[in-house]
Amino acid sequence: MKHRRIPKRRVAIAGAGIAALVATGVTLQSAHAAPGEPQPETLSAGAAGKLAHTLTATLKGDTAGSYYDAKAKKLVVNVVDKAVVDQVREAGAEAKVVKYTLAELGKARQTLKEKATIPGTSWSVDPRTNKVVVTADSTVKGARKATLDKVTDALGDLVEVKRSAGKFSTFIAGGDAIWGDGGRCSLGFNVVKDGEPYFLTAGHCTEAISSWSDSQGGSEIGTNAGSEFPGNDYGLVKYTSDTDHPSEVDLYNGSTQAISKAGDATVGQTVTRSGSTTQVHDGEVTGLDATVNYQEGSVSGLIQTNVCAEPGDSGGALFAGDTALGLTSGGSGDCSSGGETFFQPVPEALQAFGAEIG
Repeated sequence: MKHRRIPKRRVAIAGAGIAALVATGVTLQSAHAAPGEPQPETLSAGAAGKLAHTLTATLKGDTAGSYYDAKAKKLVVNVVDKAVVDQVREAGAEAKVVKYTLAELGKARQTLKEKATIPGTSWSVDPRTNKVVVTADSTVKGARKATLDKVTDALGDLVEVKRSAGKFSTFIAGGDAIWGDGGRCSLGFNVVKDGEPYFLTAGHCTEAISSWSDSQGGSEIGTNAGSEFPGNDYGLVKYTSDTDHPSEVDLYNGSTQAISKAGDATVGQTVTRSGSTTQVHDGEVTGLDATVNYQEGSVSGLIQTNVCAEPGDSGGALFAGDTALGLTSGGSGDCSSGGETFFQPVPEALQAFGAEIG
């Protein structure tokens, strides 16, 4: 397929921040290998993610999540049954014996959903602490805070409560990216559907804007072809003009990162976000399958990170090397004092729209 570039300015690929999971100092029993026993293999984040998927499928309820130790380059798998420790070691990962099963943590999440779906809150399982980490932004106070405190207190040490100084919100403003009446967002990833060119962005962007250009007041380059928000946060836009649509990310240093595939994020993985407002920033995946409760409604199944971002980065891309991981959902904080982000997983969006990276 022939790719023509958007003239004069590149469409930005970016992210915006919300509440991140932060590992605490909780100490859980670890099953470290003794001399002569199998040692954890040195793995890339991608290889660790594949191994985690295999072990989870094999051990089922005996595992309680996993994460990537980027410093040691190893996969750590939580287990609740000491009998499977050797099996984990033999597969090339480190086994860590923890207190709670994923089912127990899932019940805590369900309780939060039923009793504490409060705007300005989020929650996700942190495999490093074997807890559900609940984050409340600056708007959660008074009766809302009292309700949240009552629910989380009843859950005991299954949960850990954090505070975010900012306000959880979606961002449709300020980015040098894709424009429409009433706001602008960042393009996420160029994709192909039925042989035709499209691009992905955030669903809260496509819910608010239906026709897009690559400059303020410019001619149309695309119109919405699909949108979902809240619940999920992804949108699909079909190119309607002869516009460049390379499968790459602008690195804002005169170069680009080619994107060849989509993949799943792994807790502990180092990731990169590129955006027109704040350009390129790195960070770490701190949680998966996160839920955030915006003023507009709840979004679930998100990637949670500690990457910073600012208004205008919304809808753009989270990636690791040539792998597309996420689309920015929303956030708080900034790139001066730090921030937190949530991202809609790209594989889910591609599946929903019947599209592929390209």
